[in-house]
Amino acid sequence: MSLQSYNPATSQLIAEYPEMSQQELDAIITAADDANATWSTTPFAERAAVLDRVAVMLEAQAEPLALLMAQEMGKPLKDGRGEIEKCAWVCRYYAEQAETMLAPQEIASDATRSKAAARPLGTILAIMPWNFPFWQVFRFAAPTLMAGNTALLKHASNVSGCALAIEKLLHDAGLPQAAFRTLLVNSRHLEPLIAHPAIRAVSLTGSTGAGKAVAAAAGAQLKKCVLELGGSDPYVILDDADLAASAEICAQSRLINAGQSCIAAKRFIVVETRLEEFTELFLAALRKRRMGDPLAADTDFGPLARRDLRDTLHQQVQQSVVQGARLLLGGTLPEGPGAYYPATLLTDLKPGMPAWDEELFGPVAALIAAGDEDEALRLANASPFGLGSAIFTRDTGRGELLAEISVEAGSCFVNALVKSDPRLPFGGIRASGYGRELGLFGIREFVNVKTVYVA
Repeated sequence: MSLQSYNPATSQLIAEYPEMSQQELDAIITAADDANATWSTTPFAERAAVLDRVAVMLEAQAEPLALLMAQEMGKPLKDGRGEIEKCAWVCRYYAEQAETMLAPQEIASDATRSKAAARPLGTILAIMPWNFPFWQVFRFAAPTLMAGNTALLKHASNVSGCALAIEKLLHDAGLPQAAFRTLLVNSRHLEPLIAHPAIRAVSLTGSTGAGKAVAAAAGAQLKKCVLELGGSDPYVILDDADLAASAEICAQSRLINAGQSCIAAKRFIVVETRLEEFTELFLAALRKRRMGDPLAADTDFGPLARRDLRDTLHQQVQQSVVQGARLLLGGTLPEGPGAYYPATLLTDLKPGMPAWDEELFGPVAALIAAGDEDEALRLANASPFGLGSAIFTRDTGRGELLAEISVEAGSCFVNALVKSDPRLPFGGIRASGYGRELGLFGIREFVNVKTVYVA
């Protein structure tokens, strides 16, 4: 069998990659386990030098790497360049900060000396999705490798070219070959991979369903996992918000990556007194963003990554309309090849509709009215998910308090779209997963915090 990559803008097959045999997989995993003895004791300065070289190489190759993303999953070139720049940033950030973040901490006790030391766990398996095919991997790999672990990547099959490009970048920068390898396998191999005794922990970015399956497999082996899963991020527009600015931010967040982002805004909850005005501004902001060829300079969002994903999204829209939702924009399948789907806005939504209950992984916005601030916050929290969220208000002090106390999510942004940042912890609660990536909390997920006691 082979893994296949199709160009989502043309529906044409662009590459096939043979699956690795079980014998190949066993050899790679064993080699990664053996490499731990050397890489875990490599000084921080030498690990950092590798990551710094990776950052330089990423920047030098931004154009071909962005083109690869455009071809494999439809990301516009300008967005692909930005993704590569962000990967370089996370490499440099951990190259600079890791040693301080993982320094032993002296703790007073009845011992002559006692401390908590952070030691690498071993080989970590990363199971990554296609929507940010470089960033998702590097936000895992940079802290994991700097902590002294080795890493194995099982990427989404439709971005195998990106997976192999990442492996080559790391090897060309001087990382020992066995310390990071790409596994070209179908998802059916995941459970035995997780069960392999040399795999010490798992990091997954993916759907809630995938998270449950990985958590069950890891739990059966008593292995730690970090799960960054789906989201139905609420953006709450309060009655004192700057509506023009809010509408632009909301449209940008909803259409980033053609809406294929776990932290893209999904539900727009507007206090009723401002609903009509916000709706007009939001519609205008959505309409002016151009859907088109990922290779074109003026494209704001491209196709969805696969036609089956587009079909699922369209079914969610159609079913919501059948159940009483009203289409204000979009909602029709474009003619021609590719997996394109237009910017779409739904309103008059109720519980039980897919657009209310489910994650819409594409350029479809759900507009929801709230009687007042209290109801808006209640609706924001009325979701099984809890990844990102945002509040829009001119009273930033009030917004900060509501963000910290009232909204149930892994992050809440005030007057800004939700984004990941190497310096800040990233992750969710409830059906959006557990554990954290990035920042100080991210690098400490895959270490053994060891007590050292000297009598």
